[in-house]
Amino acid sequence: MVYKSFTEPYLDSLGPFGDVIVSMLATIAAQDLIKISENTKAALAKKRAAGVQLGAPTKDASTIDQVKRLKVGGASNQAIARILKLSPSTVAKYLAQA
Repeated sequence: MVYKSFTEPYLDSLGPFGDVIVSMLATIAAQDLIKISENTKAALAKKRAAGVQLGAPTKDASTIDQVKRLKVGGASNQAIARILKLSPSTVAKYLAQA
């Protein structure tokens, strides 16, 4: 891998210290990745401790039944989505399960 910075002339992997530069940049990148991972885990733990439900919302059987009843009643997918505060694609997915 060849690395040459136009703004920092001392960052050049072609010179006599090329291996050192590449190793240093790789170490910095690895440490940055570890820091991002730690911050993400800490934020998720804080959310869990606050009682926030993480992940996709669970399917509620009563919601699926409401979607089916409204569709039988003649409502469009768009209208059902508006009434139940769902996306039209979710309404279509629930109806396809029927």
